[in-house]
Amino acid sequence: MLNDRWGLPIATDDPDVVTGLDTFDTSFLTYGTTAATVWDAARADPACVMAQAKAAALEMFLQTGQSIARARPWLDGAAPHLAKTTEREQLWHAQVSAWVDGDAERAIALCREIVNHWPEDLAAVKMTQFHMFHVGDLAGMLEIAEAALPAHRASAEMHGMRAFALEEMNRLDEAEASARHAIELKRAEPWAHHALAHVMETQGRCAEGFAFMSEHADTWTDRNSFMRSHNWWHAALFAIDSDRPEEALRLYDEQVWGVWKEYSQDQVNAAALLARLEFAGLDVGARWQDVADHVERRGPEHVEPFLDAHYLLALTRAGREAAAARLLASLQNHVAALPDRLNGRIWREVGVPLAEGVFAYGRGDWRTAFTRLQPALSGLQQIGGSHAQRDLFWQLWLRAGAHAGEIAAVKPHFERRAAERPGVAKHRRELAALGA
Repeated sequence: MLNDRWGLPIATDDPDVVTGLDTFDTSFLTYGTTAATVWDAARADPACVMAQAKAAALEMFLQTGQSIARARPWLDGAAPHLAKTTEREQLWHAQVSAWVDGDAERAIALCREIVNHWPEDLAAVKMTQFHMFHVGDLAGMLEIAEAALPAHRASAEMHGMRAFALEEMNRLDEAEASARHAIELKRAEPWAHHALAHVMETQGRCAEGFAFMSEHADTWTDRNSFMRSHNWWHAALFAIDSDRPEEALRLYDEQVWGVWKEYSQDQVNAAALLARLEFAGLDVGARWQDVADHVERRGPEHVEPFLDAHYLLALTRAGREAAAARLLASLQNHVAALPDRLNGRIWREVGVPLAEGVFAYGRGDWRTAFTRLQPALSGLQQIGGSHAQRDLFWQLWLRAGAHAGEIAAVKPHFERRAAERPGVAKHRRELAALGA
C-alpha cells in the first residue's frame, strides 16, 4: 500500500502509479492537460483498481460514441483484483461502472458514500458534482460541497466548486463571495472565474464581467480545451450583452472555436455562440459549416440530450438536413430502447421533445419548434448544462413563438428578462420587436 495525495491508501507498490493517479486528480480538479497520464499508470499496474477505474473515467469524460466500449476493458481488467484492494477503490470502480451502465442514480449514491467516508478525497467530491450536474441535482451539488468543505477550507478548487453550486441554486451573493475567496487563495482558479462569470451574467453586469474575464484570461492558456474555450465563451456572451457582437465574433474565431474541434464540449460552445450571434443580428457566414463538418463526423452517439440538441442545431443551421434527420431518427430509436430509470426518463420526457424542437427550429418550422420545445422547458435542468447554457433553448422557443405569432405566450418571458437584467438593452429591443 502507498498513499495518494489525499493521504489515503492505494493498493499498489509502484510509486509511479500513485504519481500518475495524483496527476490525474490534479488535472481533473484544475482543468489541466495531463489527465492522460492515468492511462500509463493503469497499464503499469493492471492490478491497481483505482488506476483502472480512473482510466475508465477518463474515457467517459471524452464523451464520444466509443467512450463506453473503451471504458469497459479497464473496468473488466480490474474486476479480478477487487477483493484485494481498499474499500474506497472498490467504490470508485463501482461508481464508474454505474456511469458506464447509464445508471446515474447508482453512480451518485456510490460517490456520496466515498465522500461521506473519505471527505479528504477532493476528486471524489468533484466526481459527485459532475454526476449530479448532468441530471440536474443542483441541491445535491451544494450539499456535497458543504459536506466536504471542512476538510478543504484552504483549497481554492473546493471554494470554486461550492461557488458554482451556489450560483446554480441562484444564491448569487454567496456564490460571488465563495468565488472571490477561491481567487484570493489562487488567482489561477478557472472554475471560480467561471462561477463568477455566471453570477455577473445573471445579474446583467456585462461590462464588469467582460473586464473580469479578460483580466484573468492569461491563466487559462494552459488549461484544457473545455475550460479555456468555455471561459472565453462567457466573455463573448458579455460582449453580446454589451451590444458588441463583432467583438464576440472575434472571440469566437480566436478563442472559442479551434482549440480542439473534435471535442464535444468545444462543439457545444461553438454552436451555442453562433446561435446567439445570429440572435444579435450578425451574419456568421460559413462558420456553421465548419462546426457541422466535425459534428457530422461523430455520427449518432447519444451520450446525453444536451449534446445531441446542440449537434442538431449545428447540422440544421448548416443546411445538413439529411444528417440531422438521421441523428434525430437514431435518437428516437435509442430512447425507445432505454430502461425505465432516471437516464431513460430524462431522455424520454425532455431529450426527445427538445431534439424535435431544435430540429424544427433549425429548419425554420416555427410552429413545430414552438410546440415541441415547450414541454421540454420545465425539465431542462435535468439534461446537463448550466443556467446560461440551457437558456439557449429558452431563446429558441421564444423566437420560434414570436415567428409563429404566439405573442401572448412569449411576451411575459421577454418582459421578465427585461426586468431581471434592466441594464441589458437587447431585452428592451426584443420586447419592442414583438409589436404587441
